[in-house]
Amino acid sequence: MTWSKQTWERIVPIYKSIITMPFIRELMDGSLPIEKFQFYMAQDSGYLEHFGRTLSMIGAKAPHIEDALAFIQFGQNAILVENALHESYFKDFGITDSGKLEPTCHHYIHYLKSTAAYESIEIAMAAVLPCFWIYKEVGNHIYKHQKAPNNPYQKWIDTYAGEEFGIAVARAIEICDRAAANTNSSTQNNMTEAFITASRMEFEFWDSAYQIKKWKFS
Repeated sequence: MTWSKQTWERIVPIYKSIITMPFIRELMDGSLPIEKFQFYMAQDSGYLEHFGRTLSMIGAKAPHIEDALAFIQFGQNAILVENALHESYFKDFGITDSGKLEPTCHHYIHYLKSTAAYESIEIAMAAVLPCFWIYKEVGNHIYKHQKAPNNPYQKWIDTYAGEEFGIAVARAIEICDRAAANTNSSTQNNMTEAFITASRMEFEFWDSAYQIKKWKFS
């Protein structure tokens, strides 16, 4: 069994909690209050900028040129998506700007950036993988089970259930599996722990949006 399949099995309880949490259920049926989605989109905008930079950092450290180019492309795409948010979602949902990073987003992006900076390339790749893979699985789940006509969040659903995003996710998984296969068991274990930690943060990101968690002292 590949590293990715073994590691996904470790986070199945987290994934099941994500697809049954109020934010995702209400996004799927179109009943999510707009202020919760606005908060989420503003935080996601800030997250994507830093995520893109993290991916580019990983690309710069990747030992194989094809992996370096893939991660640099991932980083470029993340920043392009962030820019697109300002032109479409922000306009559609009345968001003026992304504002400051609130606690959960701040914690998540700094975990990813510090991992990319100080850990091995294999661990860094594993840490960013949940943002690809979990989003794709959640997008597929919502797309498959949605029943609401004229869902105001349909554009978001279509993005993460789309074929283009699926190709990028498969590429990221393949790179991580190859990296794991070419390293030792200690690094593989650390890759798994990084993947699990980032998966927990994916849950927290959506949960904090539903609760609109902000700094206590702004």
